Amino acid sequence: MKKPLTTGFWKATARLILRNKIAILITVALYTIFFAMQWDKMRFTYTEANLLPDDHEVNVVYNNFLNIFGEEGNLVILGVKDSSLFTVDKLNAWNQLSEDFKAYDEVETVVSIKDLQKLVKNNEKEQFDLEPFIKDSIQSSEQLKTLENDLFNNYPFYDNFLYNTETKTVRTAIYIKKDIVNTPARKEFIMETLQKKIASFEADNNLDVRVSGMPYIRTLNSQNIIDEIGMFIGAALLVTSLIFFLFFRSFRATIISLIVVCIGVMWTFGIIGLLNYEITVLTALIPPLIIVIGIPNCIFLINKYQHEVKLHGNKVKSLQRVITKVGNATLMTNVTTASGFATFILTESKLLKEFGIVASLSILAIFILCLFIIPILYTFLPYPKPRHLEHLNKRWINAFVDWMERMVKHRRITIYVISLVLLVASIIGIYQIKISGSLIEDMPKKTEFFEDIRFFEREFDGIMPLEIMVDTKRKKGVMKLATLKRINELEDLILDTPELSRPVSVVSLVKYSKQAYYNGNPKYYQLPTSQENSFILSYAKNSNSDVDLLKNFVDSTGQYARITTFMKDIGTDRMERIEEDLQTKIDKLFPEERYEVTMTGKALVFQKGTKYLVKNLVISLSLAIVLISLFMAFMFRSFRMIVVSLIPNLLPLLVTAGLMGYLGVPIKPSTILVFSIAFGISVDDTIHFLAKYRQELQANHWKIRKSVYAALRETGVSMFYTSIVLFFGFSVFTISSFGGTVALGALVSATLLFAMLSNLLLLPSLLLSLERSIANKQTLRKPAINIIPEDGEGDAPDDLKD
Repeated sequence: MKKPLTTGFWKATARLILRNKIAILITVALYTIFFAMQWDKMRFTYTEANLLPDDHEVNVVYNNFLNIFGEEGNLVILGVKDSSLFTVDKLNAWNQLSEDFKAYDEVETVVSIKDLQKLVKNNEKEQFDLEPFIKDSIQSSEQLKTLENDLFNNYPFYDNFLYNTETKTVRTAIYIKKDIVNTPARKEFIMETLQKKIASFEADNNLDVRVSGMPYIRTLNSQNIIDEIGMFIGAALLVTSLIFFLFFRSFRATIISLIVVCIGVMWTFGIIGLLNYEITVLTALIPPLIIVIGIPNCIFLINKYQHEVKLHGNKVKSLQRVITKVGNATLMTNVTTASGFATFILTESKLLKEFGIVASLSILAIFILCLFIIPILYTFLPYPKPRHLEHLNKRWINAFVDWMERMVKHRRITIYVISLVLLVASIIGIYQIKISGSLIEDMPKKTEFFEDIRFFEREFDGIMPLEIMVDTKRKKGVMKLATLKRINELEDLILDTPELSRPVSVVSLVKYSKQAYYNGNPKYYQLPTSQENSFILSYAKNSNSDVDLLKNFVDSTGQYARITTFMKDIGTDRMERIEEDLQTKIDKLFPEERYEVTMTGKALVFQKGTKYLVKNLVISLSLAIVLISLFMAFMFRSFRMIVVSLIPNLLPLLVTAGLMGYLGVPIKPSTILVFSIAFGISVDDTIHFLAKYRQELQANHWKIRKSVYAALRETGVSMFYTSIVLFFGFSVFTISSFGGTVALGALVSATLLFAMLSNLLLLPSLLLSLERSIANKQTLRKPAINIIPEDGEGDAPDDLKD
């Protein structure tokens, strides 16, 4: 009988590896040095993850807004809620802290209580003048009481901007220069300057200063990602090496495996640097993922080597059989795992594309490293000692395999009933899954900066900007009274929405102008009538300050106005309802032929991005299933086998999705990855089992039952070993402070555990129940790829047996 081409290929590969040991080790070392030299090209992300394609309508609208009004995420906020702040010394110290920040090159402007200006009517010049609330510093408690009364009772224009009249919380706004907001200079300023000055101020004045704002949140969040990379790698190495040692009881095998995966991690960082990608919350997961996926490769190869040595005692023949018999199976399983990650490349999201490219390349790299390094290192080492081979006869493993065999043999109906119950319960749970588009949900909950986010949500109704831009389609159209009235009506709806903060716009300034015209009487803080409008605006036009006041609300041509509000951390469903209500009001107030009104802002862009990713989840998972199905069709040449093999791999995904619904874990950028990753990994067990099953069928003259039980015993142990490593390996991510990473680790671990049981119980049960329609010579023809070479195929050539 003619041998499959793959046997000859792996026989040649074994000869190549074992004859060129030194050259291959030198080549691996040189590549490792090359990749290490790429590390300095790695960049840590300084922006939020943009989940949408660059040409997506939502991004186009957002970038158009930035082109007109500039970067909106450049505000850092300091806040204090403490009655003792309103003493002469402490308030002066607070104002001085704000003044000090103005001296830094990174700061564009600072607005604090000391910077607040009163609009004062100048009858003589028929204009408004600006007068400071505090001219130099506060000298007496009487002056302080007057200031308090003014701030909290007479100037609604500033309410909810620099203070909260109800709770007496005070804050300072620091605007970072827009050209450094998305650069390393921002991090240096926040980590080295801002935090140290605030810490010094707190110590000197016994005040608790809260800090927030998008640049600050992004900086500390990025730092947490950086800090956790090392933690994940260390934890993954510790957990997987400990489990590996417990299985093999060999320091030698454990150290070899650690060497291989450490080189794999070095290559992964090198790939990120070589491609000039940023370290994001997703790409930060890849190095520990490579450890978790690489260790099972080591288990398969070393386990096979020890099994062969025990069988015939010839070391070189054993290593050659490791390459020819396990190399092909390991390649197939790594290709399917890489395929699960590679499907993300086909999405339009830059974040997911980069993750898919780096992960799939790294998985293929770790396979090559395992295949080259492990057999070569063992050629230099002595024979394994008897104690190193004891794990091959462990009674508890045999007991586990016996239990599986009994279940498949006598309890198939029970297995089907449990599977059906799980399926129904999962479908019910799936309908309870929610989508989360929150910018801050995945951020570390126990950190100080997250507590500060909640503080500003309570005191000022949120910190995530939502922007509404009004295009009047004509120059100076914003200051028309009709336009101002329309904006005011829209702001009334925003005020009635509890999840949104009090809006700030040109309308607020015009109301303040009317108040100033009537000598600062707060009851006149309202839009002027048509009669009042002309002479109030004439006062504003005569003022030297109107351009400075208007620049944050109206563009230089007077055609565009912005309404800025801040949003609390709310769910996607509620956000969509708020957006719908606002859009309905906009459509009613602003006729299409005269106005173009758009909603944007970082929070809205992120929420839209999450919905876009959910759609891509379905696409990427479908692609993974189709790709792997085609791959298995090419291997087994059997449509029926594809159907049977997909059932035990799709069920765990449905169970996990159901668990997400019951446990309230929403679909979000981090949990979206679970399904494609888990499917790509879990299908490996199916490939191993079916390949062995087909081989046993031929060896046992198409006796189905005997072949199923033989395949179960042969593959059950290695599937159990690798599943345990993967389960605990992915569980490492649960130590993260990021909620999304914790969910990812827990869900993938649970899915892989379900997948192991499904492949060891449901798959053989299906094969036995459908034996007549599946297991025949026509259905299981000679495979295109002989995954597990038959005994005697590809044995070591004579010149390698010495």
